[in-house]
Amino acid sequence: MEGVCLALLVAAFCLTLVFLYFWGQAKNDYNDFDWFTFSTLGFWFPWSLVLLVVAAAFFTYVTVLMLLAVCLLSEGQKLYLHWSHKIGIVVSLTFSIVATAVLSDLWSKELTTLLLSFQVTAPFLHVGGVSLLTALSWPVALHFFRMTSRVRGGLILGFYLSFLSVLYLVPLGLYSPCIKEVGTLGPPPALIGHRGAPMLAPENTLMSFEKAVETGSEGLETDVTISVDGVPFLMHDQTLRRTTNVQQVFPNRTNTAASLFSWSELQSLNAGAWFLSSDPFSTAGSLSAEERQRAAQQPVCSLQAFLQLAAQTEQLVIFDLYRPPRGHPFRDTWIHRTLEVIHNESSINSSQVLWLPSDLRSLVHLSDPSLQQTSGSRLPPEDLQRNNILRLNLHYSDMSTQSPSAYSAGNVSTNLYVVTQPWLFSLAWCSGVQSVTTNNPQLLSSITAPLFLMSPEEYNLMWILTDLLSLLLIILFFIFHWWRERGLAFCSGTKASLDNGTYSKFKAEMSDIWSVSSINSQAERTSNLATVTQY
Repeated sequence: MEGVCLALLVAAFCLTLVFLYFWGQAKNDYNDFDWFTFSTLGFWFPWSLVLLVVAAAFFTYVTVLMLLAVCLLSEGQKLYLHWSHKIGIVVSLTFSIVATAVLSDLWSKELTTLLLSFQVTAPFLHVGGVSLLTALSWPVALHFFRMTSRVRGGLILGFYLSFLSVLYLVPLGLYSPCIKEVGTLGPPPALIGHRGAPMLAPENTLMSFEKAVETGSEGLETDVTISVDGVPFLMHDQTLRRTTNVQQVFPNRTNTAASLFSWSELQSLNAGAWFLSSDPFSTAGSLSAEERQRAAQQPVCSLQAFLQLAAQTEQLVIFDLYRPPRGHPFRDTWIHRTLEVIHNESSINSSQVLWLPSDLRSLVHLSDPSLQQTSGSRLPPEDLQRNNILRLNLHYSDMSTQSPSAYSAGNVSTNLYVVTQPWLFSLAWCSGVQSVTTNNPQLLSSITAPLFLMSPEEYNLMWILTDLLSLLLIILFFIFHWWRERGLAFCSGTKASLDNGTYSKFKAEMSDIWSVSSINSQAERTSNLATVTQY
């Protein structure tokens, strides 16, 4: 039973570690996860952080039990777990399996994120894995030399050495774009603020875009919807429920499509107070009192105001354009109405606009060749050139090591969205991506070099020294346990032979001599005592 508990403990440790790593690397998309739960449950709550805290708590608990188990086994003791710990291990194991399975099914793109993370972290995970197996060699060697069954000992040692050998050779098949020759690293990707700077201000508001410009963004990204009276405005969601106070102003129209409101109705809404109450990125507390007051008063932003800001700050702009629903007055003229705003109602230069909508693309290009045609689909470079595509706008999970360089050769730039974490930005930088759309321009603009960047020579030196040092320590541990067990056996055998051999006989003779001497001494003392008495 205790053997089964030990096996479950090891499995729980491995699976909780895997899930914690998986969810830790998924941090880039926590906002998307929270948005998904909002659309499902109907209220905003940072479930992503709750899940991270729970995963960290389970891993910490199992790790403590694992360390205690290793200490006991290192001293040759058995593991006797209390029933409460057995239940805790089963709960931790079940949580890790269920959470991994559910998230992999509902959010399959995160598996790609996990694989991408290995391109950055694998060299350092290798060092950590080798260090862990080196530490485990101590109890493995102890039990190998103490086992009476040669078959069981051979199986355990064989499994351990096989796993260790594979881990030693992993670097031979590892590839990371951040392992580059000195001087081959290109310039950092330009930053495009995703709905502005949504960690510092309410998304898709003028304040958010101004913050993005202040933090070093070179472009601005947004989402455009057309009101029922033909005014293009900025709104990501299909409804106004999440980012406005529509429930208070129009309680009977909470779930009405945003495009079915008039511009005057939209102007009566508040688009900033939700940011302070929901705190989607847990960053609202960093705002000053003045910034909080300004954020709380942000209105719904029009496309015209957005373009004017971009023109004044010389920012590139890119936007998703939503087609109005059936029955909408601008259902069939939504592209024409948007072009009217660009050409006639703002002072922005057409070359600053990365035109993303694929509908009527050829007609749009004929009407304004200065617009930078941008595709959201990865196509062969020849097809992109034939369709006058100058840029690609791809999800970061579509990133491959060949794509950026192949497209760059055909004068096609690549933009990845949404890149928030430094490790992912570093990977995009090392891969030669020209720009990224980000929620976090204030952090990424401060990165001066990719994380984990090293030359092939430095990496080879790192993993070879790690493997050699590990091998030396493991050999020393095995020699020490072999010497100690042989020494104990020798001492035990020597003691037994002494008890049964010459030393035993010598002890017996000495005992006889001591007995005779004791008798003679006693007799002599008795005689002397009698003589004294006679006097």
